[in-house]
Amino acid sequence: MATSKVMRAIRVSEFGGPSVLKLCSDLPVPTPGQKQVQIRVHACGVNPVETYIRSGSYARKPNLPYTPGSDVAGVVEAVGDGVHFLQAGDRVFTTATESGGYAEYTIASEGSVHKLPDSLDYKQGAAIGIPYFTAYRALFHKAHAKPGETVLIHGASGGVGVAACQLARAFGLRVLGTAGTPEGLKLVLNNGAHMAFNHREKGYLDQIQMATEGKGVNVIIEMLSNVNLSNDLKRLDFGGRVIIVGCRGPIEINPRDTMTKESSIIGVALFYATKEETAEAAAALVAGMEAGWLKPVVGPEYTLDKAAQAHEDIINSSGASGKMVLTM
Repeated sequence: MATSKVMRAIRVSEFGGPSVLKLCSDLPVPTPGQKQVQIRVHACGVNPVETYIRSGSYARKPNLPYTPGSDVAGVVEAVGDGVHFLQAGDRVFTTATESGGYAEYTIASEGSVHKLPDSLDYKQGAAIGIPYFTAYRALFHKAHAKPGETVLIHGASGGVGVAACQLARAFGLRVLGTAGTPEGLKLVLNNGAHMAFNHREKGYLDQIQMATEGKGVNVIIEMLSNVNLSNDLKRLDFGGRVIIVGCRGPIEINPRDTMTKESSIIGVALFYATKEETAEAAAALVAGMEAGWLKPVVGPEYTLDKAAQAHEDIINSSGASGKMVLTM
């Protein structure tokens, strides 16, 4: 039985820098309770939010010690009482875990576990969770984006960015993306963007304005609002919406810029999604996997013992290209 086994997992016993991520090799394998499944983890996505939680600067703090990680992909090893839709041997991915994903085994409640189609490997499965559900929430629950509208995805080469490009393109939007490296720009164009712009180049904002024939864009999905928000407001068409997905500090804006266009600034936090919203997003994403347009792009890969390096790199890397994952 898995119950007597031990496993390797990352544990955080104090909040702080990446070095507080410690690899333990003798933790007991957690067992599934009511309506929970035990998953043997093959890969786990690394998300920026996990670095904020680890540093202790995030609004919600887990009880110490804890294991980070929510986006795992792997195989169901065992199921608890009351689990109806999953069984041992199923290939799955999660959007949340109860015991943490930077581990060889994890426990998740049945509602946050979804079957992984055979067309996607485990690393791609680990890249779905937070990025795709966040992108769906940003585009459709918050921006109410419509086919035919133009969306600018600012920071389109990272996990959420690639997801937003694929979703927006599949739903009939005109998609403009930005990235900071030649590889990133290529990635964005390969994943649904009609046009890509280098946000390190002078004058790239004018190029975007020209691409919309001077009208501006309807929706901006913003990954780095502490740098871009003021400029974003000037790039919107009438009634435009800036959707804040990422932020690393304060920024000064002129509220008058919202008045001239009757525009809105709307924040996104996946944590607040209702059961119904999550079910809607899951249905849309599963349809995308079946149709073939939802194809996560896996970026840098790290083994479990290199989790601290992954946390260092996800914040300080020169330009995102795809989704960062840990492999077990």
